[in-house]
Amino acid sequence: MIATLDLLQRALDLGGPVVLVLLALSVIALTTTLYKMWQFASSGVGRHRALQQAIDAWDMGDRAVASEALSQSTSYLAPLVAEAMAAIHKDTTRLEADAEARFALLERGFRLLDSIAQISPLLGLFGTVLGMIEAFQALQEAGTQVDPSLLAGGIWVALLTTAVGLAVAMPTSLVHSWFESRLDAERVLAERAIPTMLYPQGHRSNLRSRTSDANAELGRA
Repeated sequence: MIATLDLLQRALDLGGPVVLVLLALSVIALTTTLYKMWQFASSGVGRHRALQQAIDAWDMGDRAVASEALSQSTSYLAPLVAEAMAAIHKDTTRLEADAEARFALLERGFRLLDSIAQISPLLGLFGTVLGMIEAFQALQEAGTQVDPSLLAGGIWVALLTTAVGLAVAMPTSLVHSWFESRLDAERVLAERAIPTMLYPQGHRSNLRSRTSDANAELGRA
């Protein structure tokens, strides 16, 4: 505890309150990242082998294999696919809304990470501007007794806040982009799964056959 307080006091002395704010934002970003990683892992994001087998089997008309594969899936999308299995020939609107609700739960925290990634460099720049103002004020007060080390020391301390801001923003932005790319892949899977489950290949073949027969009957008539 004492070591932590000493570290915070040193950061305050070097970079001022802006550095403390940036350190707090880094803690929030790290906590949010760890929580989202746990949430993605517990929801089975990206683990869709069994789910994909169920979708493919259903599309080929093998209902038993599809049900067996679905029962082995740990994906958060498994209940959605099960609902689609029981809703053949029904409208996709409700299923798509259900999928979006599941995605919305996984997207919680994305905006926070994005905000931290955007505001951290600005806070760092703000701290640099404040530090430069203080450095030039000290230079002015020195008058003719100008010490170059005084100005140099003030400048590097001022630039420290920019470096800290960038150090917080860059990994946060990368993590946010990675989470978004994972969820985009989940959306692609759901957009493919819903129509496939509602209108499997066998149904489409039968529908085309009935349409051809009807056209043939009309041609003979």
